[in-house]
Amino acid sequence: MYEIPAPMLAKAAASVPDPTQRPLLYEPKWDGFRGLIAWDGTELRIGSRGAKPLTRYFPELVEHLPALLPGPCLLDGEIVVATGEAGAQRLDWIALSQRIHPAASRVARLAAETPASFIAFDLLAEGADDLQPLPFRERRARLERMLARTTPPLHLTRTTDDPDLARRWLAEFEGAGLDGVVAKPLDDAYAPGKRTLIKIKHARTADVVTLGYRVHKSGSGIGSLLVGLYDADGALRQVGGVAAWSDAMRRQLVTELEPLVERDDSGAAVTDAGERSRFSGAKDVSFVRLRPERVLEVRYDQLEGDRFRHTVQFARWRPDRDARSCTYEQLETVTGYDLARVLT
Repeated sequence: MYEIPAPMLAKAAASVPDPTQRPLLYEPKWDGFRGLIAWDGTELRIGSRGAKPLTRYFPELVEHLPALLPGPCLLDGEIVVATGEAGAQRLDWIALSQRIHPAASRVARLAAETPASFIAFDLLAEGADDLQPLPFRERRARLERMLARTTPPLHLTRTTDDPDLARRWLAEFEGAGLDGVVAKPLDDAYAPGKRTLIKIKHARTADVVTLGYRVHKSGSGIGSLLVGLYDADGALRQVGGVAAWSDAMRRQLVTELEPLVERDDSGAAVTDAGERSRFSGAKDVSFVRLRPERVLEVRYDQLEGDRFRHTVQFARWRPDRDARSCTYEQLETVTGYDLARVLT
């Protein structure tokens, strides 16, 4: 019945905006997979942000959501996985990412061990009514009526029109693994593929050590730098990558980093196989090893375990810093916050 559209997207802002120019509604920014749920009364389908079908990866949602939805509808929201003891749960990106696996037996096992939930935050269709042309305030009101008595694994995201409360959420909810805050114009229609929403995420800096680089996919220059931090035992751990260089900078970096390239007895550059994930596919993840001597400052939003959650951004070189001083101790510690309190 329903065609799954490209989801409405968000552009970044440095801080939570005030509703001075136009009325806004604020929501927590969930750190999961964007998902659009299409339920026609017979079949439930799950589409992703990139138009990739997600239905087969979340059999528990396919099983439980039809009984929780009062009728055919098209929902926009986020698929998340929570782990941890009761009273101290948080979103777990690693557990969620493991669900994208080709083996149906593994998917079924993980669905039982770490079941997913769906956080609904927009209603695009209800029955035969296409709601996308309606302003968000009307879509939200209908979503609230539809999910007034919903139960897990289906949740209705909380909202507020108070920017001060949204700023408090930005500070507190990170402890439950959330990604920030989203501000949504109340008078706007749904705009598939358009960046008309506003996302506010945490912005932090850290000094890290260069470990190596990957050649750009064009075959010319540096595509990304691999960076690391020293742990409490003095071991240097890879924590993420820095990308998004200009063409000129990619070529310049090859020259700048040449003196740091590790070489074998024959003089050839030493390469490492690199870490492969389920998202890398057949992509070459090998990298040229560098002596861990050069320090750079990067901007990041949050950690996932002992690694940066997303690709970090280059801020500046730090020739004044000694590589051994780049430790985990410099990173901001986030106070824990129970996910159940966010969902309530």
